[in-house]
Amino acid sequence: MLSEIEKSIISGKVLVLYGPRQVGKTTLAKDLLDSLSVRTRFINADELLYREALASQNLKTLNEVLGGADFLVIDEAQRVPEIGLNLKILIDNHPNITILATGSASFDLANKINEPLTGRKLTFTLYPFSYPELSSSLGALEARAQLERWLVWGAYPVIATTDDVTLRERLLGELVGSYLYRDMLELEGIRRADKIVDLLRLLAFQIGHEVSLTELGTNLGLNRETVERYLDLLEKVFVIFRVRGFSRNLRKEVTKNSRYYFYDNGVRNSLIQNLNSLAVRDDIGMLWENFLMVERRKANQIAGRSVNAYFWRTYDQKEIDYIEEHGGRLRAYEFKWKQGEIKKTTRETFLNAYPNTEMNVITQENFEEFLK
Repeated sequence: MLSEIEKSIISGKVLVLYGPRQVGKTTLAKDLLDSLSVRTRFINADELLYREALASQNLKTLNEVLGGADFLVIDEAQRVPEIGLNLKILIDNHPNITILATGSASFDLANKINEPLTGRKLTFTLYPFSYPELSSSLGALEARAQLERWLVWGAYPVIATTDDVTLRERLLGELVGSYLYRDMLELEGIRRADKIVDLLRLLAFQIGHEVSLTELGTNLGLNRETVERYLDLLEKVFVIFRVRGFSRNLRKEVTKNSRYYFYDNGVRNSLIQNLNSLAVRDDIGMLWENFLMVERRKANQIAGRSVNAYFWRTYDQKEIDYIEEHGGRLRAYEFKWKQGEIKKTTRETFLNAYPNTEMNVITQENFEEFLK
């Protein structure tokens, strides 16, 4: 990610770095500053002094914040009211500078930045460690040997780098309890944090299955519109993401409901208070599918692949875990923890509807290729 941002430094542009809390956005921003030979400045928008100055819409005040720097970092930029308009004022009056704005609450930062900075920004997303990053750091053999650890504990930096299991569990609980949806609760004024946790726990048990908003609402004592709003916000603060059903030809294909996955397995497991080893779990299929879905998402970003992602299911229960559309081609993937095949009737039905689709089963034996 660092090299990708370095290559994107262009005068007169605002680089926007999104991502959940505790994934290393601040560290990455400081590493970037250390690599530059121009005049730089780092501002933390959590500090009231800078937050008020950055919200001023006063060029003189904004110039004082800039302090003659050629490259300005504004960390936690979502804290600043009307941040997009103020960045526009700076860029318009200093066309030779570059600004990096980081934010963990994408819904808030995006709403404040998109319109004022149309044509002036580039966007990046930083996720927890990817499996190839872990493999590069630890070595391929060690990363594979620790596959169970990543499936159970996830890959947030503080979790992936902590070997003491007791401390790791404590840190993960703190991450989930104190950081994960803090922005959502603060910025949206949501008072029922318990409902958010209950919603996430329900989703945690439905990985790989379509989610009915009406059913979720009934279980939570909420109306459908509120459930939909909560899900949307949870996506925007990088806790979950949705995958929609694929359909082009068959009337019997299911497309109404979506499936939801967690950006990190450890977060999912902490929410349901199950950090047990794989040997005593009955949800390994869910863990494997969630792991592969989010890791493929990271891999596509790193490789610069813009894809459309879906699942596929028919009303007579034929289904494929993951469909990817890229470059005018369809690729279908079934996820199996152990060896297995796509059912013959499923393969035939899908290929009859969508000829020339590449179809693969992803297992422990070949998943590393899938994550490139």
